[in-house]
Amino acid sequence: MKCSSSCKCKSCSGKSKSARSSQGKSDSARYYQEAPESREKKKAYDTKYHATPERIKYRTELNKKNREMGSKKGDGKDVSHTKNGGFVLENQSKNRARNRGKK
Repeated sequence: MKCSSSCKCKSCSGKSKSARSSQGKSDSARYYQEAPESREKKKAYDTKYHATPERIKYRTELNKKNREMGSKKGDGKDVSHTKNGGFVLENQSKNRARNRGKK
């Protein structure tokens, strides 16, 4: 029995949580979409956090390294940090998929 025609819960779809989350939004993304007060609070926190001197310096360093290594906007490449502290140009999908803290 379905909850509604657009329901995607585990009992309706027959899929595990990991299979569902790979097809759409994460649980936290859905939460913030449905909770406007919390979304505004998170937005305010994120704005303040990314304006701190440490974050600005970090972002500036990454932007500089991107320019030095020849990465252009929209080319699908990221500058990735290596284990020994160096940098290497890598596909965005590979770089951003690593170390995501999977459950």
